Amino acid sequence: MGIKGLTKLLADNAPKSMKEQKFESYFGRKIAIDASMSIYQFLIVVGRVGTEMLTNEAGEVTSHLQGMFTRTIRLLEAGIKPAYVFDGQPPELKKQELAKRYSRRADATEDLAEAKETGIKEDIEKFSKRTVKVTKQHNEDCKKLLKLMGVPVIEAPCEAEAQCAALCKLGKVYAVASEDMDSLTFGAPRFLRHLMDPSSRKIPVMEFEISKILEELNLTMDQFIDLCILSGCDYCDSIKGIGGSTALKLIRQHGSIESILENMNKERYQVPDDWPYKEARELFKNPKVHAEDDDSELKWSAPDEEGLIAFLVNENGFNSDRVTKAIEKIKAAKNKSSQGRMESFFKPVMNTSTPIKRKETGETAKDVPNKKGRGGGGRKKK
Repeated sequence: MGIKGLTKLLADNAPKSMKEQKFESYFGRKIAIDASMSIYQFLIVVGRVGTEMLTNEAGEVTSHLQGMFTRTIRLLEAGIKPAYVFDGQPPELKKQELAKRYSRRADATEDLAEAKETGIKEDIEKFSKRTVKVTKQHNEDCKKLLKLMGVPVIEAPCEAEAQCAALCKLGKVYAVASEDMDSLTFGAPRFLRHLMDPSSRKIPVMEFEISKILEELNLTMDQFIDLCILSGCDYCDSIKGIGGSTALKLIRQHGSIESILENMNKERYQVPDDWPYKEARELFKNPKVHAEDDDSELKWSAPDEEGLIAFLVNENGFNSDRVTKAIEKIKAAKNKSSQGRMESFFKPVMNTSTPIKRKETGETAKDVPNKKGRGGGGRKKK
């Protein structure tokens, strides 16, 4: 879920903190990517028609591999240096949210069975997507693929978004890319949405800067974290009746959740019993991430050609010619990205980004798969 309604809240109240950027403008940049969010998108979109999905000869789903392979090559060809961060153990506070997601998937499974009986294609499509879950095997498959491609893989001790934010704070990457906005709540200096969208959608990358967010909202980082908790996050329920706009008004008026609770109209707003907002705040302020003195460097290496062919073609039924051509693209992209950004050698270039006006950012647009790019295990799984 991330932070409920945060994109619209920022568009309305801190528009200068958001800007549209061209995908190509991140040439030479190191970007930390929330892997699980990307894998989830691939499972929903890539090669899916109704309940059918791409599979290998053994009937194992390969949509995530096709999506990760194709989309990562697109990043590399643009001169971007992606580093994928995978989730570790979820924090105790998130178990309630995970339980809700499990329950929603169970309900969707029942609804899907009914939709199949009625034969209504729209319902089959809708409920089928709601049953999707990223498994440990999906993650392991993608880790293996990325390593064979020569792309860095980081396993977070806890939340991937928190580890991405930590890498950005330490200057090891330029920005964090995800669709969940809580990377900003973890303090990521720069945050990107839509970087992993297919080129067919033609949606610009949305870049957010936390320093400008705080400046425009006139909040401290602690107050921004409280705002996010009040708006709705993964770690605790929100107060019924308080959305993003009301939360911002209350934080500006009272300064903290504690002060809001002291002055709140208890009849109008119902605070959840044993509301763990302090624990949620601590998770955002001091998340479990790899130590700052971890001097391991992110390294992008040449692809393992034999390994990729064995894994994708022999094990997962990918088209041999397409994989061979893709490997050549990776090798060419690696040579291209080694040139570095122009400002590394000359003075900084003029910023050509477009500030965002008060509008929705296209996050609800339907993500249509690019059928021409389908080259994975060509079978379909129902």
